[in-house]
This record gives sequence, structure tokens and C-alpha cells, in this order.
Amino acid sequence: MSTRSPAAPETAGPATARRPVNRQRVLRRYLPPQHGAWAMLLLPYLVGVALVGAGWPQLPLLGAWLAGYLLSYYVFQAVKSRRPRRFLAQIRLYALIAAPLALAVVVVRPAVLWYAPAYAVLLAVNAGYAWRRRERALLNDLASVVQSCLLIFVVATVSGVSPGQVVPAFVALLLYLTGTVCYVKTMIRERGSAAYRRLSIGFHLAALAVATLLDVGLAPIFLVLLIRAWLLPGRALRPALVGVIEIVCSVLVLGTLVLVS
Repeated sequence: MSTRSPAAPETAGPATARRPVNRQRVLRRYLPPQHGAWAMLLLPYLVGVALVGAGWPQLPLLGAWLAGYLLSYYVFQAVKSRRPRRFLAQIRLYALIAAPLALAVVVVRPAVLWYAPAYAVLLAVNAGYAWRRRERALLNDLASVVQSCLLIFVVATVSGVSPGQVVPAFVALLLYLTGTVCYVKTMIRERGSAAYRRLSIGFHLAALAVATLLDVGLAPIFLVLLIRAWLLPGRALRPALVGVIEIVCSVLVLGTLVLVS
């Protein structure tokens, strides 16, 4: 006969139920609700590594890059809210992670410091928009796109490869991510805006032309991106589905850039 108390399941239940809630609360506190940012962060890194080759210094670079994004997000939240103490825990955590990883990369490849002024200017743009509480502005998003795309040069430099070798991939990524910013706005925040839809379609047409001049092998994927920017706005797609479509597009762009390079 079991000696287990009949009350045991009832007392264990609430404690078990509280764990996921507490875990979700921690995740919400330390991870920003910017799901689309992860593709923008990872795509240039993965393209760069695929083109120039993997090496151990790329691991601390990836860690510094991701922790640096998280650090910047909470710094900008502190700037926006004018309440820096509210985000001290997150800022402290990600600074402690990013700093030693970034230092390791600099020690291995001091040449990466050449990119510091460009990142400083672009981060200053982000900070200015955060201060004005206009972080959803198009120019602010484009500053973030340029930051992400520049990473492919950093990856090349860390690998000891001439940055010139990844210029075509940089241009292709810049075209793709800029177009994505315009397109996603037509699907969510600027849904129904005829001006944004014209901007998105016009940019995708220009991107298709430029990409084809870079390499005719890029034409099919940029044609797909143009069709998506042309046909999907105005349709009642949930943000989650819009995100899934962009994940698929990112994978296609990654595969195409690897194949044509």
C-alpha cells in the first residue's frame, strides 16, 4: 500500500504550475519582444561564415554580436523611458557578457576596430530616435539594417580575409533587408498606406535590377521578394505568419548567396 499522502498532488501542483510562469517572466524581462530582429542579426553572420570559412574566433564574435544587440536594446529602452535604473539589471548582465567576448575578438584581430566609428555613428542615430521615442521610424530601421549588414565585413576581417571579397554579398544583403523593412511596414504598422506600398514595390523593382547586375543567379530570389511585396500587402495575414514568411525568405537568400558566391 502506498504511503503517499492524498494531498501530495494538490500541494505539488501549484509549485509546478508556478515554474513556467516564473520562467516566462524572466524571459520577458531579459529578452526583447523583437522576434524579427533575430533574422536580421543572424543572416549576415551566417552568410559571412559560409563565404569566408569558419574559425574559432567567429564564436566569440557571434556571442559579442548577440549580447551587444541585447545590451543596446536595453540601453535604448533606458534612454527612451528616461528611467535607466529600471533596466540596470539587463544592461549589467549583457555588458558583462559582451565586453570579454568583444575583447577576445579585438585581441585576435585588432583590425576590427576600424569598424568602430561606423557603428558608433549608427548607434548614435538609434539613440537619437530612442530619445525622441520614434524608434519605429524608417530611417532608424535603416540604420539598424546597415549595422547588421556591416557585420559581414567584420566576419571577413576576423577570418583574415579581404573585406573586398564579400562586397557583393554585402550589397545583396543590404538590398534584401532594406526591402524587408519596407515590406513588413506595409503588412503591419503601415497597413493600408498606399505611399508605403508604392515605396516597397518601387524599391523591390530597383533591388531586382541591381541584384541581377551583381549576379544573374540572384535574380530568381529577388523576383520572389518582389512578388511577395506586390501581392501580400492588403491581405489579412497575422504578424506571426508574416514572420514565418520572412524566415523562409531569409533561408532562401542565405542559400542563394552561398550558391552564387
